[in-house]
Amino acid sequence: MGRAFEFRKARKMKRWSAMAKAFTRIGKDIVMAVKDGGPDPDTNSRLRAVIQNAKSVNMPKDNIERAIKRASDKSLGDFKEVLFEGYAPHGIAVLIETATDNNNRTVANIRSYFNKCDGNLGTSGSVEFMFDHTCNFRIPAEGLDPEEVELEFIDYGAEEVFEDEDGILIYGPFESFGAIQQALEEKDIEILSSGFERIPQVTKPLSAEDAQDVEKLLEKLEEDDDVQNVYHSMEETSDGE
Repeated sequence: MGRAFEFRKARKMKRWSAMAKAFTRIGKDIVMAVKDGGPDPDTNSRLRAVIQNAKSVNMPKDNIERAIKRASDKSLGDFKEVLFEGYAPHGIAVLIETATDNNNRTVANIRSYFNKCDGNLGTSGSVEFMFDHTCNFRIPAEGLDPEEVELEFIDYGAEEVFEDEDGILIYGPFESFGAIQQALEEKDIEILSSGFERIPQVTKPLSAEDAQDVEKLLEKLEEDDDVQNVYHSMEETSDGE
């Protein structure tokens, strides 16, 4: 198995266990998708993907429709996607994806977390190159063979395909999202969920004590309402951190 498999195995549901936070994140994704391509999922592939993700975490239909309607309101401010980079204690690279309507607030908060936890907020490009930006799709496993799926979708950019208890996962480069999504839809293969992840090219093992130092920073970052996703280069285990 490849790095995507190990990464997914280690992180499985770990950071999305709080349903309220998942709803908040997806709500922002809906707003950004509607602002970007309109409120009709039939003509907005990004919104279509976000709605699939909302359903995968059991977000009520009313919540989804309310978020789309709210996003269509011209008076609603835009969320801007901003990437932050830095180092946690013990040389662990950290990459933070945010969606904010107030960049000054977000910058101040992110900087304070790094300062309080003995980390260093870096400049743009300081650690991003250490992570592969990937896209992923989850499809039902019933009636499908992962090896055949991989062969079928390799021409669309698929690089790694594997099965877990929730279905078959297809991973590819960030740039292949549109091609893989279109191919799945044309072949009438249901997309259970999809998204993007940043997989560390190299991970660093830490002692349990040192790992706790890193966890303090990760927890502060992930509790922030402006933060969508946090990635790091600390070696993780599949039974949790």
